Amino acid sequence: MTELTRDVIIVGAGAAGTTAANELKKAGLSVVVIEARDRVGGRLWTDVIDGAMLEIGGQWVSPDQDALKETIAELGLETYSRYREGDSVYVGPDGTAARFTGEMFPVAPETERVIAEITERLDAMVAEIDPDRPWEHEKAAEWDAISWDAWLRAQTDDDEAVRNLAFATGSAMLTKPTHAFSLLQSLLMAASAGSYSNLVDADFILDKRVVGGLQQVPLLLAERLGDDVLLGRPVRSVAWSEEGVTVEADGDLRVHARYVILAHAPVLYNRISFIPALPRLQHQLHQHLSMGFVIKVHAVYDRPFWREQGLSGTAFSPYEVCHEAYDNTNHADERGTLVGFVSDRNADDLFRLSAEERKERILESLSHYYGPEAKDPVVYYESDWGSEEWTRGAYAASFDLGGLHRYGADLRTPVGPIHFASSDMAGAGYQHVDGAIRMGRLVAANIVEAARR
Repeated sequence: MTELTRDVIIVGAGAAGTTAANELKKAGLSVVVIEARDRVGGRLWTDVIDGAMLEIGGQWVSPDQDALKETIAELGLETYSRYREGDSVYVGPDGTAARFTGEMFPVAPETERVIAEITERLDAMVAEIDPDRPWEHEKAAEWDAISWDAWLRAQTDDDEAVRNLAFATGSAMLTKPTHAFSLLQSLLMAASAGSYSNLVDADFILDKRVVGGLQQVPLLLAERLGDDVLLGRPVRSVAWSEEGVTVEADGDLRVHARYVILAHAPVLYNRISFIPALPRLQHQLHQHLSMGFVIKVHAVYDRPFWREQGLSGTAFSPYEVCHEAYDNTNHADERGTLVGFVSDRNADDLFRLSAEERKERILESLSHYYGPEAKDPVVYYESDWGSEEWTRGAYAASFDLGGLHRYGADLRTPVGPIHFASSDMAGAGYQHVDGAIRMGRLVAANIVEAARR
C-alpha cells in the first residue's frame, strides 16, 4: 500500500482537474491528481489513427471563451481558423441539397420569417438568463416544466422551422432528443454561449482550433505537476468527515488530504463508494443528470476535394443521419478532413448495425452534402464516447425535465470536504473546455479561501 498525504486530492486529469491543481499549487497547497484512464485529458483526446491526427474529443475555441483563450496563450499554444471559404450546404425535407451563404438556411420565405422571429424571441429570453443561476429566473419553474420540442411547436406549426431551431441545442449540443429536456435547459445552453444567435452561428461557436490539438492544454498543465499526476488509478472510495478525506484507488493507493475535488463527469460519481454516503439531496440530484450521445465521425481524404467545388465544408440538415459536418482539415495538412456528427436516436440506431453497415450509412449521408467522393475516405474513424468507461456519453451531462430548476442550485455545492468541478456544471462555457477551466479556477479559489479560515 502506497500512502500519501496532500492538502488537496483531485480526481480526474481533464481540463478542470489540471487547472484546479495548478491554481492550488500556485497558492501554496500540495496536490495530487488521480486519473482512472491511462492518459491525461479526459474528454480531450488528440490521437493519430492510421497516420492521421484526429481530435477524438473536444477541439474548437470560440471568441467568447476567455478562460480557454487565456490558458492557450499562457501555455504558448497557437490557434488557426477553421476553413470556411465558399458555400455551405443544406439538405431539405425532400432530400435536395442547396448551396447557401450566410447564417440562414435556404428555406421557403415563410419558414425563414418564422425562424428569424423565434430566434429573436429566444435571444430576448436568453438575455434574461444568468448562466450561473438559470433557476433564479421568475419563469424558471414554468420553462423547466415544458420540453424544448413542445415549446417550439407551441410557437409555430412550421415543422421545418421547428426542426432547424431545435437541433442547435438538441442534436448539436445537448445531443438528446428535443422532447427529453426542458426549454430552461435549452436557454441555459444558449446563455452559456452569450445568446441563441451565437449558438447557431457556426462561424462563431466553431471558430478556431489549436495547432497540434486541444488536448495539449491539459497535457501541458499536467506536465507542470510532474509526479503529482497518477494515471491508471480509478478511485474506488472516499471516506470523509469535517476533518478531511481519505481516498483509496487501484494500485494499492491511499491518500489523505484536507479536501478532495471530483473533477470528472457527474454520471461517474456512482462509481465511487462514499463513506459515509453522500446526503440524500446529492443522491436524488445525480439521478436526474444524464449524458447525451453523439458519434463524431472523422473522414480523411487525399485532398479537400469539396473546396474544388467552391464549398466551405459546412453542412446542415435536421433530416440527415449526419445532422452537421465541417471542414476539419489539420493545420498545414495537404489532406482534407471532414468531421460529421450523428446524435441521440440516430446514434442509437446506427450502433444496432454492423460496423460496415454503420460506416456505409454515415458516408452515404456525407455524400448528400459533398457528392460521391465523400464515400471514399483514406482514413475513417468514429469517436464513440458512449462506450468510454470513464465518460459514458457526450458531450456533457444535462438535467431531465424539471431537474435544472429543482436541483441546479445544489450542483456545485460542496459536501463537507468534497468539492465538484467539471464542464457539466459550468455557466459560461457549459459543456466546453472553457467551462471546465472556469470550474477548475472557481473550485480552487473556494478551497484556498476555506483553507485560510
